[in-house]
Amino acid sequence: MHPYRTHTCGELRKEHVGQTVRISGWVNTIRDHGGVLFIDLRDHYGLTQIVINPDTPFYKDIEHWRVETVICFTGKIVARDESAVNPKLATGEIELVAETMEILGESQVIPFQVNKEEECNEALRLQYRFLDLRRESLHNNLILRSKVIARMRELMTAEGFMEMQTPILTSSSPEGARDYLVPSRVHPGKFYALPQAPQQFKQLLMTSGFDRYFQIAPCFRDEDARADRSPGEFYQLDMEMAFATQDDVFEVNERVLSAIFDEFSDLEVDAPPYKRIPYLEAMDKYGSDKPDLRNPLIMQDATEIFRTCGFKAFAGVVEKGGVVKTIAVKGCADRSRKFFDGMVSFAQSVGAKGLGYISWIDGEVKSPIAKFLSDDEIAALKELGGVEDGDTMFFIADTLKGAWNIGGHVRTELGTQLDLLEKDVFRFCWIVDFPMYELDDDGKVEFSHNPFSIPQGGMDDLLNKDPLDILAYQYDIVCNGTELSSGAVRNHSPELMIKAFEIAGYGKEVVESKFPALYRAFQYGPPPHAGIAPGVDRIVMLLADEPNIREVIAFPMNQKAEDLLMNAPGEVDFKQLRELHLKVNLPKKQEKEEA
Repeated sequence: MHPYRTHTCGELRKEHVGQTVRISGWVNTIRDHGGVLFIDLRDHYGLTQIVINPDTPFYKDIEHWRVETVICFTGKIVARDESAVNPKLATGEIELVAETMEILGESQVIPFQVNKEEECNEALRLQYRFLDLRRESLHNNLILRSKVIARMRELMTAEGFMEMQTPILTSSSPEGARDYLVPSRVHPGKFYALPQAPQQFKQLLMTSGFDRYFQIAPCFRDEDARADRSPGEFYQLDMEMAFATQDDVFEVNERVLSAIFDEFSDLEVDAPPYKRIPYLEAMDKYGSDKPDLRNPLIMQDATEIFRTCGFKAFAGVVEKGGVVKTIAVKGCADRSRKFFDGMVSFAQSVGAKGLGYISWIDGEVKSPIAKFLSDDEIAALKELGGVEDGDTMFFIADTLKGAWNIGGHVRTELGTQLDLLEKDVFRFCWIVDFPMYELDDDGKVEFSHNPFSIPQGGMDDLLNKDPLDILAYQYDIVCNGTELSSGAVRNHSPELMIKAFEIAGYGKEVVESKFPALYRAFQYGPPPHAGIAPGVDRIVMLLADEPNIREVIAFPMNQKAEDLLMNAPGEVDFKQLRELHLKVNLPKKQEKEEA
């Protein structure tokens, strides 16, 4: 007999009755039923009930046992009494009557319960992540993650893609988020960077003659945490295709993502082809380039109606070049004053000076701003929003970008507060036609998305159009308001590359020094190519219906980019610094704190 187990804690069934077996696992619970002890023994596969009778030699030792101790039991499988059958357990028809036992790993008193779901301080959970991962929900999330990644590999291989690995130590890029830098011991004063994405390498693979590449790629970015973004590192289903158009990328991803979401969720999943929404339309309608299409609310433009109105707060914004956006909400007019005041306060919390609204109730118009509007203006608003009795229209007046931002937040808040979101569905869309350039806070032209993408009008656009009017073959895929990935048709012409970077303020020497491999490769027969990289962590987060991405990552960092389990980042000794030719220059405030 195997020294630890003949079966797992999840596989014993009624057909095993009468057999002598051995199982090992963690003590999940201990219950005393009139002298007979019942232990639920848990392993990766499930639970098995152990029965320990008072005449068992080790019976008295049980009072010293603690939950989460690892024990090996040998005994006979018996059928449970009909009244004791547990239909919720796969092993619920049987139990193991223990004859011998061996403690394989003792447990101290645990800092929080793992055999039931209960609120716990997050820092404590991360510090004891190995215990946290024993909790059923989190354990199942990691099992789901493993299955999703395995299925991704199968689907990508079936689509003709070849899995390849790209370097982890590479060069720093002037674009994107902050790099994580790694000092070189053998090249004093020089640094590697951990890749923010395998962007350049996968393009180089296309120029090397490979046709379809993918990998489950680790990516590293020194950026702040959010609910849907882990600081430090994340994983993506990275892919690139040679001789491919935007449509080719869409078709492959729609097949793969629909298969993944269909297989690992019971929710309704959009069938391909997914809806395509131009960037400007998305911003105008939803105030976001990652719209949640489960929310039926849309923004509309009411600027002209307010241009000459008597409501000076709005008319003044329009006169200065601003806009007025409106959101019509069905059946909202009978809400309490507290609700409307709360929406005004919310709008102010996201940057608005205020939030106007008009309600139509029992044939009357009720609104703090209605007295400043003519009957014709109110009628025009009603027609614009398709308003009926019982409805309300909300109004945001600001600069165009400000109205987009505020309106997007207000739309989301209204959808949540009024419970308008479509239930039990995954709604996908592509956001397309992104502007290639935008202005930074100082009014300087910069890349808006991906510097390696191609302008839709080629060199003619770069030479003859206002940079802010140039559209690129860039695209995002969005699911239920979560951006899963950005992608692009790549710029594979060295001349186009030089010109595109020149417009963003980078001279030819910058391209040659910062992107030497791509620049050289593009002069030796580069094929047209395109790609994308859906985020694995975010996909699993959606499938597991988790609000925070840390719940689907085995060993995540906290919001401060700290690994509380491994105490990272940490200090290193002087010898290591000397080998790397480094000196530590701490901020003065930190020097005082450490002194």
